[in-house]
Amino acid sequence: MRGWERRDLQLVFLSPPHSPILRRIPDITKNTMSNSEQLLSINDHDFTMRPGFGGPAVPVGVDVQVESLDTISEVDMDFTMTLYIRHYWKDERLSFHSTTNKSMTFDGRLVKKIWVPDMFFVHSKKSFTHDTTTDNVMLRVYPDGKVLYSQRVTVTSMCSMDLSRFPLDTQTCSLEIESYAYTDDDLMLYWKKGNNSLSTDENISLSQFLIQEFQTTSKLAFYSSTGWYNRLYITFTLRRHIFFFLLQTYFPATLMVMLSWVSFWIDRRAVPARVPLGITTVLTMSTIITGVNASMPRVSYIKAVDIYLWVSFVFVFLSVIEYAAVNYLSTVQERKEKKLRERLPCTCGMTHPGMMGSYSEEDVNNTGNYGCMLEENGAMKQQRMMVHLDIEENNQITGHVGSSAYSSMWVDTHAIDKYSRVIFPGSYTLFNIIYWSCYL
Repeated sequence: MRGWERRDLQLVFLSPPHSPILRRIPDITKNTMSNSEQLLSINDHDFTMRPGFGGPAVPVGVDVQVESLDTISEVDMDFTMTLYIRHYWKDERLSFHSTTNKSMTFDGRLVKKIWVPDMFFVHSKKSFTHDTTTDNVMLRVYPDGKVLYSQRVTVTSMCSMDLSRFPLDTQTCSLEIESYAYTDDDLMLYWKKGNNSLSTDENISLSQFLIQEFQTTSKLAFYSSTGWYNRLYITFTLRRHIFFFLLQTYFPATLMVMLSWVSFWIDRRAVPARVPLGITTVLTMSTIITGVNASMPRVSYIKAVDIYLWVSFVFVFLSVIEYAAVNYLSTVQERKEKKLRERLPCTCGMTHPGMMGSYSEEDVNNTGNYGCMLEENGAMKQQRMMVHLDIEENNQITGHVGSSAYSSMWVDTHAIDKYSRVIFPGSYTLFNIIYWSCYL
């Protein structure tokens, strides 16, 4: 036979053997209509159009079962959720005769041959239907034409978070479901069981959040080019666990601030002890701030954790500045005392006529002290005396220098450390009280 002849014809040799007779044999490789398709009259209707085309909108009920809430990302401002989404509608074209009034259940292969609602997730970044080991799709048809269409879907959707109270914040996210092509004139979406249309798995839990509530709502969405659409919302509220951030951020920052206060009890002359302590605490606070910001989005507003960390950083920095002030004032005082010693003779073992016997030992140690080293009983002892000059003697020795010049040396640099021991802890405690009362 020629190459252009039909392929579904085969040569069958009958007797006599040289008399070929053409006989038509059907091609067994061609798909035949299944019994279920014949029962549902799939080929008798045009399923590219919605049920009741040209008439009122098709009511499509929806209910959802949340299987898991996988991740919440502050950096990407999104969440990932796995759920079972079920659609209910009636398509009289799929009605069939049944003596037992039982429904028929099909897999995803029949879904491609009938009309199903074209649902999509608004603001979703990515989503997929699970296909292990087969497509996780179920279709159930009842004799009267009612249809149940169920899918197992994982969706990653956008969630606009307000991090101004982070990590003491509460976030509200929503998953939005809508028809892509059919407006509210053709398809009416609604929650099948009202507020009971959403169910969740009891084992759902998140490491950083406590799930407070799930709720369902519905609204109309308007697009200027196409019209009004029914939109369903799954809204859930999450409250962040604070204990992790207490251990990783707040406690270390508080300890660094308290560590910086240790320098107030160290001798002001111990420069190698006080300076490295201040620098170490400043660098540690900088590391904590950098670590927190590295895991957060670059938002343009101040977060609650930023307030705490930067105030703590200021306290640590001020402790370094405090020692700089103490060291500077001590140096200035020592210079003035050295100049005065060069002007006055050293008096040892005797009382100056102008000595005031009412001064205490503390006053002697904190002001201009002069002494001569004497050897007594084989040991060196220092006898300290304070020289007090009245106005006339001071004028004769210093050349009419007023008493105010001498009183300028009466600077107790230790007082700065003494006041800091009270002011710094008191101020930081007051800040903590205000901070936690505002954000908790």
